[in-house]
Amino acid sequence: MPLMMGVEQPTAEAEAEAQRALHICTVCGYCNGLCPVFDAAKRRPRLAAGDLDQIANLCHHCRSCLYACQYAPPHPFALNLPLALARVRLDSYARHAWPQPLARLFANPHRAALLASLMTTLPVCALVSINVPVERLWTVYQGPGAFYQILPWGWMVLLAGLSLGWSLLALGIGLRRFWHASTGTVHSAYEPDAPPEPDAPPPLRRALPALATALREALTLRHLHGGGAGCADLDARPSHWRRRWHHALFYGVLLSVAATMAATLYHHLLGRLAPYPFWSAPVLLGSAGGGLMLVGVVGLGWLGARADPAPNAPDSQRANRALLWLLGAVALSGLLLLLWRETPAMALLLMLHLGLVLALFLLLPYSKLVHGPYRLAALWCDAWERQRQLQAQEQGGSTDG
Repeated sequence: MPLMMGVEQPTAEAEAEAQRALHICTVCGYCNGLCPVFDAAKRRPRLAAGDLDQIANLCHHCRSCLYACQYAPPHPFALNLPLALARVRLDSYARHAWPQPLARLFANPHRAALLASLMTTLPVCALVSINVPVERLWTVYQGPGAFYQILPWGWMVLLAGLSLGWSLLALGIGLRRFWHASTGTVHSAYEPDAPPEPDAPPPLRRALPALATALREALTLRHLHGGGAGCADLDARPSHWRRRWHHALFYGVLLSVAATMAATLYHHLLGRLAPYPFWSAPVLLGSAGGGLMLVGVVGLGWLGARADPAPNAPDSQRANRALLWLLGAVALSGLLLLLWRETPAMALLLMLHLGLVLALFLLLPYSKLVHGPYRLAALWCDAWERQRQLQAQEQGGSTDG
């Protein structure tokens, strides 16, 4: 299914199918306890494009509703809500991306990952060749500052700062568009006599109290539980393996970020230059993070390869695989650099690892990586709506009393 790269509406087919499915689900109500998607759909009965963006990104794709559904194929309704929301979700990434021409990277994620890796690794190699004669590339470099003999620290910081800074700017603009679209269409079903709210997003300060709830739900992956029994990982049988692999990958990335922060403190506060000893905080955190990332990549890849294809959108699956390949390559190259940093292979591994990390930075707003920030925003908006609903009910109860 081709992605629509304009910013006005989702792909018409995906939008229509998601609306049809959610209308049936709202009337039926059988799956209400499985996840927050169904309550969110009740609060947004218009199911406009912004509503669908919010609901699709709120869905964690546990797929339990498909196997619990009495209207799933071969029923004439042929209801497949996970598939419908997966298509809208992928559309939302492309429509809100900034600048819009780069949204085309979502259409072919493997090619995007390959091109980004080449675009970052080749300049790194060129800078290294300027700094180090070819005949010295295979020299063994040891001791503090060994990495910077290959590529000066200033160049590393400049390349990382430019690529990550650009991506954070682009991601911030995309998230602002998503927030505006998903919060500007709210019509409170629990306030039936109130007119629809104007199509303008609420001030963030009004939603701030709900942020703690959203962060807690994101960090615990609370909604990857299918109502408590777990996700339908491979078929109708629930398990918690998908949640475990997600935890491994997610916290592996966080530990890797913590390792970078620890290395920054070592460099600037303690005046100690990389590479650091094996027992140091940056190395221990980075080793644990890289190992967990590899475990998560392998686990999620195994589940994806064996999963029932019925609830999975092919475009979304390709995006998943491309991201797993890139994350796995970053983790593996980092661990190999750690193991072989005092061998003649160090320079080559350093160039490869830096290039892959920079590619990961550049693709942050234009790959499946974006699903994390978008899902957190959706959880935040949902938590804010639930708080408003509870406050309205309490006010109504006190008035009745």
